[in-house]
Amino acid sequence: MTDQLKVERCHKLVRVVFGGEFVASSANTLLVWERPYYPTYYFPEGDVNTELLAPLTEIKKTALGEAHQSTVKAGGREASAAAYTYPESPFHQIRHYFAFVWRAMDHWFEEDEEVYVHPRDPYTRVDTLASSRRVRIEIDGLTVADSSHPTLLFETGLPVRYYLPKTDVRLDLLEPSDRTTECPYKGTAEYSTAHVGGNAHENVVWSYPFPTLEAVKIAGLMCFYNERTDIYVDDELEERPVTAFS
Repeated sequence: MTDQLKVERCHKLVRVVFGGEFVASSANTLLVWERPYYPTYYFPEGDVNTELLAPLTEIKKTALGEAHQSTVKAGGREASAAAYTYPESPFHQIRHYFAFVWRAMDHWFEEDEEVYVHPRDPYTRVDTLASSRRVRIEIDGLTVADSSHPTLLFETGLPVRYYLPKTDVRLDLLEPSDRTTECPYKGTAEYSTAHVGGNAHENVVWSYPFPTLEAVKIAGLMCFYNERTDIYVDDELEERPVTAFS
């Protein structure tokens, strides 16, 4: 059992849609850090359409207590165990609140703007800055990108990412892959595999063709994993960071 739980009041109007109906709508949600990297929305019981919830008999034990789960039913569809609440949690702040499994719902809105992947952490900041520093990237000793006008992206908790114009990248070495990932701060990323010296470095570079407004400066630029390539900034080799992407 954890000794402390990070909980904060959220003042945005947050709404959840499933099967064409609003399952929950509240301007008094809680941001609860169930996980270390981003929060979960918890809705006051009075702001949840409980008529759409069918309680399950199975109780799930978690670090927050005993989770009472419900199936969400709306528009002729069902999402099993997609809602949960902790009526007797040792953390009294969340006792009369409901949370929902993000991916089980159809849409999430903060005010009138749709939000993707997971709630945005208010302590995560993304800054994109134009730079004149020279950035050169090697894979297996071969230069695959070389630019004197990169865009540097600074995101809380992650290494600096160097986004380069396609004209400064060896596109002839890259093969687009089927991999995509989603980020609530930047949008949907598309990946490519680099073929160097007979070796395939899978999904080592990515791009955001249509990023969010907050990250519009990186639209169409390409970024290589610091963790998996050799990056020289102003001719100095940077140390490879150790992250979940290493």
